[in-house]
Amino acid sequence: MTSPIDAVTVDDATNRAARETARRRVSWPVNLAPASVTYESAGHALLLGDELGVRRAAAALADSGLAAIALLITEPTAAGADDDDVEALLASTRHLPCRTLTAAQRDSLRIEGYLGRFDVGLEGDDGPLNLALALLGRRHVDLVLDLGRTPTLALELPPPGYRHLHGESPERDVALAEFAELVGEFDKPRYFQINADLCAHSASGNLGCTRCLEVCPADAISSHQGRIESRIEIDPYRCQGVGSCSSACPTGAIQFRLPEPARQQEALIQRLDAYREAGGRLPVLRFVEAGDLEAEGDAPAGHLLDVPLEELGNAGHDQWLTALAAGAAEVRVQLHPDLPPTLADFIDDQLAQAHGLLAALGHSPGRIQTIQRGDATARDALPASLPLDETLLTLPQGSKRERLEAVLARLAELGEPDGARHALPAGAPYGGLEVDPKACTLCFACVSNCPTPALAAGDDTPMLSYREADCVQCGLCVAACPEDAIRLHPGFLADAARNERRVCHEEAPFCCIRCGKPFASAGTIASIKAKLADHPYFAGDAAARLEMCEDCRVKDVWQTMARDPDSQLKV
Repeated sequence: MTSPIDAVTVDDATNRAARETARRRVSWPVNLAPASVTYESAGHALLLGDELGVRRAAAALADSGLAAIALLITEPTAAGADDDDVEALLASTRHLPCRTLTAAQRDSLRIEGYLGRFDVGLEGDDGPLNLALALLGRRHVDLVLDLGRTPTLALELPPPGYRHLHGESPERDVALAEFAELVGEFDKPRYFQINADLCAHSASGNLGCTRCLEVCPADAISSHQGRIESRIEIDPYRCQGVGSCSSACPTGAIQFRLPEPARQQEALIQRLDAYREAGGRLPVLRFVEAGDLEAEGDAPAGHLLDVPLEELGNAGHDQWLTALAAGAAEVRVQLHPDLPPTLADFIDDQLAQAHGLLAALGHSPGRIQTIQRGDATARDALPASLPLDETLLTLPQGSKRERLEAVLARLAELGEPDGARHALPAGAPYGGLEVDPKACTLCFACVSNCPTPALAAGDDTPMLSYREADCVQCGLCVAACPEDAIRLHPGFLADAARNERRVCHEEAPFCCIRCGKPFASAGTIASIKAKLADHPYFAGDAAARLEMCEDCRVKDVWQTMARDPDSQLKV
């Protein structure tokens, strides 16, 4: 619900004092000793592009301390170069190993890796050719300087050690000097941790959630196909800590570590509480990259409390909604023009999800908005409405989804949910499912493949139950169902019923015809009998084994063999 604040008198000095008190009382969490990965570079560099450009760069790097330089000519030289300059360049760089690629070879050029370990090769009819080995006598190159008109690695965030530099760039000399400094050992935080038990990516050979794969601008996440299952792998050497994978992960299987999402949530809740206790009013939380804060020349208005992030992707709609549920009047996400396109799209998607959830719960979507770097007017504007609540928000010490559900529950209490199902952006981790009771045999393949507690089997009776609040719409249950009996219904249900467990299908148990023990559902036995009706192992009197429990079935087999030892040879 929205409450106007036109008549509220705001004392900025009091707010500034309260903000400083909150800052001193609640330090923003950081990982003081994160696990790290180490790059080792000896300075073996590969320069690629047109011949004139790479030879000019090689001449400029001649005395820079690089261990070795090799040249790879991938483009024709543009016309207009002075002949004397060309001759001088050839004379000074003739000793460097060099190879010129044909047009076909340029199309098959492959560069993979990171600082200290780049694989550079050509794919040919006779097999792959290792260009690092051919030019430098090493299996890998340490550095790659790409001077081509378009980058060979067309990534939004290229790996460390790879630099694309246009030959006419005004920052050429500075860029070359920085490139030459990439020699030695360099440590970088291992930004993430993965809990495979929570991952909804794959089960029983079926693929489910792929949200992390879709939002990484560094192309550091891959789906690795094992002998049976697929699993998510993150290359720690290519990961650059954007954090969008952690924010997009609906189950918390991927967790960012600088800081962990749960610590970040608790810190913003505590900071808002400390601000209120110190007399502050109308708090607005700004999610902003720490680098932008350092570059800001003026102090923001007193009601603006900052959430400093390594990257904007470190926080998603769950964190923004937490701020509103904890008493922020508004949330502002500060963008800047240097965002990689994939990250910008991710923030737009998270914003659309947040707006959809707020509308469904009866709140103004305008409580979460974006502002641009340098727009002091939008940054310091007073919020349009009063905070939804000013009591301390307490979250459970559970999973990411459990904490988010507690936030949504608080927002539902403070709003007016309409009980309808609201459409959200495609791929949002909210929705229900329907089970066709005529097709379902209660085999529980869906339960064994569900990565969350959404689907469950009955304890004493054949029963399938479902709780929508736990469902992340990964689709693994649909893929696993042998009877095609399950359908997903995307969208957020703004009703308390999404938190209740409901029975989707239930049957009377089927009891063993020998001992009377219940061991399956009637539907399962009927389906198995239909599918195995023509199997010789269950022909004739042996068909009764399908109606026996596992113990009685084994006994019947042995008794048959005792009476007729050759019976098994007849199958």
